[in-house]
Amino acid sequence: MSRIVIIGGGPAGYEAALVAAQLDADVTVVEADGAGGACVLSDCVPSKTFIASSEVVTGYRDTEEFGVHSDGLEAVTVDAAAVYHRVKRLALAQSADIHAKLLKAGVTFVSGSARLGEDTLGHTHRVVVTPTDGGAPYSIDAGTVLVATGATPRVLPTAPPDGERILTWRQVYDLPELPEKLIVVGSGVTGAEFASAYLAMGVDVTLVSSRDRVMPHEDADAAMAIEKVFRSRGMTILNNSRAESARRVGDGVEVTLSDGQVITGSHALITVGSVPNTGDLGLPEYGVEMARGGYVTTDRVSRTNVPGVYAAGDCTGVLALASVAAMQGRIAMWHAMGEAVRPLRLRTVSANVFTDPELATVGVSQDEVDSGRTPARQVMLPLAGNPRAKMADLSDGFVKLFCRPASGQVIGGVVVAPKASELILPITMAVENNLTVDQLAQTITIYPSLSGSIAEAARQLMLHGLE
Repeated sequence: MSRIVIIGGGPAGYEAALVAAQLDADVTVVEADGAGGACVLSDCVPSKTFIASSEVVTGYRDTEEFGVHSDGLEAVTVDAAAVYHRVKRLALAQSADIHAKLLKAGVTFVSGSARLGEDTLGHTHRVVVTPTDGGAPYSIDAGTVLVATGATPRVLPTAPPDGERILTWRQVYDLPELPEKLIVVGSGVTGAEFASAYLAMGVDVTLVSSRDRVMPHEDADAAMAIEKVFRSRGMTILNNSRAESARRVGDGVEVTLSDGQVITGSHALITVGSVPNTGDLGLPEYGVEMARGGYVTTDRVSRTNVPGVYAAGDCTGVLALASVAAMQGRIAMWHAMGEAVRPLRLRTVSANVFTDPELATVGVSQDEVDSGRTPARQVMLPLAGNPRAKMADLSDGFVKLFCRPASGQVIGGVVVAPKASELILPITMAVENNLTVDQLAQTITIYPSLSGSIAEAARQLMLHGLE
């Protein structure tokens, strides 16, 4: 029986463990925080649960338009303690479900940390395990090792978090109440999501963006549409502004910008990226190749340069998505166990930003098309023209579709809309399965439905191609 040790119990680790157990391997997962890792306990699951509470508040916006008199957002109160309690409760429940699933599959789950030990003879790798409960360290010799240790919020030396006023996104759930005036430093995906959620809950939010728009790495049309919504709802956005430092001043904070401007608030949330958790694993000493920033270098089947040592998830720096991490982990195990496996294809990976409205993308980007790197025809349909959107009084958002000029093959898309994370699926399936706009256009959609705009976009591209 193959012995496999997986260091890290997040999506990359636990999904890999389930695959390996299904293939009758002897699997041990070593995780310090709990099943599901940081993704389930402090990152993705908590943040999306928190956002779900903000969406409930948003439901009270502009109800008079529908003939419903609810006294509006001013009448809504948010019990922060109850919100944060629910966030933690659901995270722990999800972790418990994953733990039970692993045990049922026959996986050995060890609470602790692990690192690669000294090189061993033969085709095994020695992993040194240090239990969390203070027990003596011990070694496991495994034929395959998967490093899936994730990442940690990046901390600015000039803005050290104290867990009370200056916070990382993992610390917000310990606050006794909602911030009165929140300064979010960093306008990437995480910063935009938290800024959006807190704004919906009635918090005075200032978003500090070092670039000329929020979410600079996302589709420009989509990012600008969401920034417009943010501003219309009262968010203060400081573009082209870089935060130099943040410090606590009494019961508040001061954030100093590079131009000398000082912004005051009750709390500062620092969202300036992540750093991989690879520092204490003994990887360089073992000969594992590392990339800049401490990421583990892997190929498209999750192999490192050391035979039998694989890596998956945020510690590889490939694409910081739980879905990608999980697939990297599965691919690693299929490859290690000699199964047929298709290398990771990032072109067919869809991603979503859980702002309000949401932003979902898949395939080629607008930048690639505009630069000429990828020839494409495109169409963008405003959501305001969709009959279902009109019924729901949705005026912000759009559907964008890209296809190859000659064949009409769908190669990408962007959706800005409520639940864009669901609406992107048909476009993702089209990209994944090499469907053409003709095939998408000839698919009957529900009337009225937001997904009807996807078929309509395809029909416009189909007609354009016949001109």
